[in-house]
Amino acid sequence: MAPDAHDSPDNAPPDGEKPPVPADTGPDGAEPAPDTPAPATPAPDSGRRRRSLRLTLPGCWGALLLACLSFTPSLLPRGGVLQGLIAGISAAIGYGLGVTAAYVGRAFADREARTASRRSWQVLVVGAIVLFGVSFGLGQYWQYEIRRLMGVTDYNVLAAVACPFVAALVFLLLLLTGRGLRRLYHGAARLLRRWIGPRAARVVGWVVVAGLAWSVVSGVLLSGFVSAANAAFSVRDTETPEGVHQPTSALRSGGPGSLVPWDTLGRQGRAFTGSGPSAEQIGAFTHRPAQEPVRAYAGLETAEDTESRAERAVADLQRAGGFERANLLVMTTTGSGWVDPAAVDSFEYLGDGDSATVAMQYSYLPSWLSYLVDQSKARAAGRDLFDAVYDVWSKLPQDKRPRLFVAGESLGSFGGETAFSGEADLRNRTAGTLFAGPPNFNTLFREFSDDRDPGSPEIEPVYKDGRTVRFTDEPTAGIPPQDAPWNGPRVLYLMHPSDPIVWWSPQLALTEPDWIGEAPGGDVLDAMVWIPFVTFWQVTADLPFSTGVPDGHGHTYKAAYVDGWNTVMRPSGFTPQDLERLRVVIEPPEH
Repeated sequence: MAPDAHDSPDNAPPDGEKPPVPADTGPDGAEPAPDTPAPATPAPDSGRRRRSLRLTLPGCWGALLLACLSFTPSLLPRGGVLQGLIAGISAAIGYGLGVTAAYVGRAFADREARTASRRSWQVLVVGAIVLFGVSFGLGQYWQYEIRRLMGVTDYNVLAAVACPFVAALVFLLLLLTGRGLRRLYHGAARLLRRWIGPRAARVVGWVVVAGLAWSVVSGVLLSGFVSAANAAFSVRDTETPEGVHQPTSALRSGGPGSLVPWDTLGRQGRAFTGSGPSAEQIGAFTHRPAQEPVRAYAGLETAEDTESRAERAVADLQRAGGFERANLLVMTTTGSGWVDPAAVDSFEYLGDGDSATVAMQYSYLPSWLSYLVDQSKARAAGRDLFDAVYDVWSKLPQDKRPRLFVAGESLGSFGGETAFSGEADLRNRTAGTLFAGPPNFNTLFREFSDDRDPGSPEIEPVYKDGRTVRFTDEPTAGIPPQDAPWNGPRVLYLMHPSDPIVWWSPQLALTEPDWIGEAPGGDVLDAMVWIPFVTFWQVTADLPFSTGVPDGHGHTYKAAYVDGWNTVMRPSGFTPQDLERLRVVIEPPEH
């Protein structure tokens, strides 16, 4: 954190304060009378405590400004506690910026710090009451508007009241942490001055302290947290979800004759192979003959490494007759191995059950944590699984090959992309692709979005006239460009304007993205603006709650899979009324 006015690098006293005098002299430097008692000296600890809590006027104005701006809306509804957390972090950043700006200003003016007058502090207090009160009120209004847009009814009054107190607590904790690091820096610099010059000691001291802080956060705290989470979720992976039973069909991994034992599938693998529509259910919906879909899966316990798991999953797929079906789907999972039932169920219904799906697990961690620490595992899983499927598929006679599709949601889309080099590769090696909620760091997604045709918005870009790759928020509303041909294999990205997984990026801290400067999507408020540092923390706070909103918003993709797969697969025999009924089957309405 930047140095405060009372703790400048040269330790000069602020204007208006007298420099300390030796203990054996009077106030004017003269020798005290022999019988004059020595003045009381405050305890060192109490003085140090007061210095730790003392605030500077420029820093307080910076903290107030960014705290008030943090109430502006972002992508998702925010509760009071979460808003308090964002306001506290923003206030701490604003305090540091205010102190730094004052320090730089004094350097240019070539003057020392001045003691703020009582009137200046009174103005700050009045300004804080007015500005924070107005910002808090506007924030409540904006949150109401976001909840209305998304159909969210939950609202906790007590959490809203707690917001200012949470903000103050977070601000103080971060401030004390920053000042602790600064004190550590001063100690390191004093120690280093024994061997090197003062200027070099200050520079090296900052480097040492910054490196130490980074090592503690990334190497000790983060690694420890990930290790603990991995251990906890590995235990959960041994459980079987309620209502899921070992399949009795040989067409499922873990069933009779399977090459993958049931107890090695993991929690999500057992949920995947132990559920899904039957031939009877599909036939009852379509009123046509239907087949039992094939589902193959490999868990982390199935084999030791990613390549071996992919080979085992494909071997079980081949055993079950997956390559003899009309439609074959390679599905890259998210996080703990979860496969969105809506994605696969829709695929199976629209294919009359004449389909096969293969997937595999690459982590124990849930999606939001895998999103941060398991990207390399997702990359390897997506590439190895598709390569193993393609190796068998490509050796089949052309008239015996199933249509080969690829899909993935969230981190699964990231893994699914890694098997391909670009648009042409997707078109040449698949019959179609459906990705939902792609993270902002997806390689191909970023390429298609950044190189979009001029005039198309980032929330719904058009890439090369939409000849192969297209993007949409709602497939039923039309997929641009609607007047251009879309022949051959189709690649479709589903992404909501309010999905923080799609739009979060570290660059939000200092760079305004196009999607904020352009016209907002249907479920994003016009009042959302880009604010340095603040917007980054707002969208970051949205991430863990991205799936806690109704379908069609945030990172929740359910009914859209019906129309997405209908667009990519182009099945025959389904009317708009059939698709409407299927949406209800995939995502039943809440009562």
